[in-house]
Amino acid sequence: MRTLVLQHIACEPPGVFEDVLHERGAELHRVELDEGEPLPDWRGFDAIVAMGGPMSATDDAELPWLTAEKKLIGEAVRAGVPFWGVCLGVQLLAASLGARVYSGPEPEVGLLPVTLTSDARDDPVFSAAPDDLVTLQWHGDTFDLPVDAVRLAGSPAYPNQAFRVERAYGVQFHLEVSGDMAREWSEVPEYVSSLERTLGSSGAPAFLSSIEERADEMRAVGRVLFERWLDRVVTPAAV
Repeated sequence: MRTLVLQHIACEPPGVFEDVLHERGAELHRVELDEGEPLPDWRGFDAIVAMGGPMSATDDAELPWLTAEKKLIGEAVRAGVPFWGVCLGVQLLAASLGARVYSGPEPEVGLLPVTLTSDARDDPVFSAAPDDLVTLQWHGDTFDLPVDAVRLAGSPAYPNQAFRVERAYGVQFHLEVSGDMAREWSEVPEYVSSLERTLGSSGAPAFLSSIEERADEMRAVGRVLFERWLDRVVTPAAV
């Protein structure tokens, strides 16, 4: 299985999702867009995984490669290529399908629960998740749902936390992160700003410690969801 990985900063790789892909012998083609690496033809891939980053999905004026990336995602998803987007990745999915992406009321940062919708209970991927799922949240933007999207999860501050459109899935939250990855994020200026605005500078050490304590738990759920996406969405599409 050839998988295109769209990465927007070195410290946000697919984490446990990448572990699963390697275990299954997938061939990964990683593109680090913030480093100017070119996008390939999406038609050569069986699946696309798009990860997070400190930029906004609407920063096209400063980062023109975002326009090309959204065009690629929109074309591929409409053609039926399975897609998995995380944080910025879900916002890019929404934007590529014509939905609005915009700043939320305030940054959502912390280990916070999201609640699954009734539609998630019948979903081939999210039916394996607990009703109240503890997730790592670290973002300030949100999005409207695209046309024909099925909302799968929400939180009190950000009602649109996960959705699907056909074979494309996106999640606003992180389940892939290890403690080491979170420590790297704490050195990214944009992430430090949102962390301090929400938790204060004194709250950062405790927050990072809590991620380390619960990373294995979150990654275990992330592994289950990603494996189900591969088994029930990607594999049938590739056959």
